[in-house]
Amino acid sequence: MSDFFDDLPTPDVEWYPDWLAPEAADQYLARLLGEVEWRQDTMGTPGGRVALPRLTAWQGDPDAVYVYSGIRNLPQPWTPTVAELRAAAEAVSNARFNSVLLNRYRSGADSMGWHADREAELGPQPVIASVSLGAARTFDLRHNKTGAVQSFSLQGGSLLVMKGKTQAEWRHRVPKEPRVSGERINLTFRWVTPRTQAVRSSRG
Repeated sequence: MSDFFDDLPTPDVEWYPDWLAPEAADQYLARLLGEVEWRQDTMGTPGGRVALPRLTAWQGDPDAVYVYSGIRNLPQPWTPTVAELRAAAEAVSNARFNSVLLNRYRSGADSMGWHADREAELGPQPVIASVSLGAARTFDLRHNKTGAVQSFSLQGGSLLVMKGKTQAEWRHRVPKEPRVSGERINLTFRWVTPRTQAVRSSRG
């Protein structure tokens, strides 16, 4: 039996469930609710464009343009709290980040479906540092070939770093959880190829 479990695939992640003290996490949440310019985006589906089941924001360096689900994200300037969290996440992840996608889950009715962050501008093995603040939510990772699922309870103040082949070999989601009433903000720091550099590269 032990050999069976030893053979199960595991994602290449680093997990820090108590990365921030509870008091600090609460303070960051309150500050972000007020200082971030939240928006309601829409995404393309076979039935037409529909509203994302969460609010979002995109911050970063001026040339950190990012496109996913038909949404072209032009970076807003770094706000003080986000920049502070970026520096802390870089120190732990041993990586550089020039952008961040912020997701605001207003309640357990908000969610994110199965997907992988495999856009070309992220590179073949991106490092993505995911900071959670507020209500705890389930985060599932599902292996593409075996269907094996590994789940985390992303508590407020936790940090999950995805790296290596995680985006190539796994998908992830934040499912709906009707019992959850509190708000959650998730910041996923990443490095995207600067748009001017990407244009030069595509022209050879």
